Amino acid sequence: MNYDEIMKKVKENEGLSRRDALKMMALSPVAASVLASSAAPTTAEASSDAKGKVVIVGGGGGALMVLSRLRRALSNPDITIIAPNEKHVYQPGQIFVAAGEYEPEDIIFDNTGYIGDDVTWIKDEVETFDPDNNKLMTKKGTEVAYDYLVVATGVQYHYEQIEGLTADMLGQHGIASVYQSDLAAGTAVGATITRDWFNALHEAAKTSKPRVICTQPATPLKCGGAPQKILYLSDDFLKRDSLSAEFTFATAGEKLFSLPEIDAALHKVQEGYGNITNKFGHNLIAIDAEKKQATFLHKYQEQGEYDKDLEEYDMIDKEENVVMEYDFIHIVPPTAAVDAVANSPLAWQKGSAKGWLEVDRETLQHRRYKNVFGIGDVCGIPIGKTGGSARHQGPIVVGNLISVMEGKEGTKKFDGYTVCPLKVSYGEIIMAEFNYDGLAPSFPLDPAKPRWVWWAFDLYMLQPMYRYLMLNGLM
Repeated sequence: MNYDEIMKKVKENEGLSRRDALKMMALSPVAASVLASSAAPTTAEASSDAKGKVVIVGGGGGALMVLSRLRRALSNPDITIIAPNEKHVYQPGQIFVAAGEYEPEDIIFDNTGYIGDDVTWIKDEVETFDPDNNKLMTKKGTEVAYDYLVVATGVQYHYEQIEGLTADMLGQHGIASVYQSDLAAGTAVGATITRDWFNALHEAAKTSKPRVICTQPATPLKCGGAPQKILYLSDDFLKRDSLSAEFTFATAGEKLFSLPEIDAALHKVQEGYGNITNKFGHNLIAIDAEKKQATFLHKYQEQGEYDKDLEEYDMIDKEENVVMEYDFIHIVPPTAAVDAVANSPLAWQKGSAKGWLEVDRETLQHRRYKNVFGIGDVCGIPIGKTGGSARHQGPIVVGNLISVMEGKEGTKKFDGYTVCPLKVSYGEIIMAEFNYDGLAPSFPLDPAKPRWVWWAFDLYMLQPMYRYLMLNGLM
């Protein structure tokens, strides 16, 4: 059965379940290649005789994309990768596990097939970076020297920064977080915890109208739309069986989305549900699990005295603690770069990006250490903490790195592309694609309109494309 037949049967519900379709697509590299025909073509790197030891730190998507491209681009590669994980987690799939569309085994697979025999693999993590001396130290005490360095260490989550909360409390007292994972161990327990949370909420809604809070923190976060994906999917999970709850979206931000077109579309989505209250400027700072109370720091502005010279009122910054009671709460934790980066000279030393990797937002080359590059979530750039960004960053990093290895300036530029498939219901997605300049849709379709085709694309196509093409540097 080919791709068109699969999708026809899925759409018409003619004897092929979503689960069967997913299995067929995920198990077929050929199908993945067909799916890639609509994606942006890869930029082939010319073979280079450049010499030098390249060390890649990280074992996630960005690291493997760079590794695959470098192995093809260099005629005699000398590459070391430092990554503890023999298993790989397809992180975008955690939402689909929570929603009951995937099983955990659909998003966890073997990492070893992407790291060739010609690559030195140190199964460890970095403890400290010493870029002034072109070396680093692993947690097990191995010193590694390099000529060129690619940092792809991703992010870490700080549940403990919310007073009263620890990661081991997830799955208890109505608390869930789809973000919880241990990438080094190759586990994604937050996905199954949140799936259980969906089911518990559904059961409670049969006899009551539960109070549900979904949070979004003040820090940058991986896939900025994920907090709302849980909000809408859990609401629709109830709605499909004529059940309901009182939902509150408590976000430290002041909008649903940074782009006006997408923001307006999401407000329209919420109006369609009719049971969602937004609490803007609310950052979760504490939780009392026994009492089921969440405390938020609410920052807002209040009108002050009238300034006759400026002919306007002064606005006064105010803040207060707000306590909300809940029956169920989905928490997105504060996010940061891993300690090894944040505490090193490689990090931004001040400003809003302090602690994140200091790279040029276009070349992805370190601003002070010119033999260092970054890719993925760790980069301290305005946008880009998604797998879609890493895919677009891959050819930029490799092209510019090889130029530097050849003694030239890197000329490739990353335009800030990122993509956020906003799951607004079961079967519909708003595909928000944008870059530093604003909306950047790949197809001539209204990007603010929820569409079934994007749901099908995300659910059935992206996982095999990621697994067979992106990680192999083929797109």
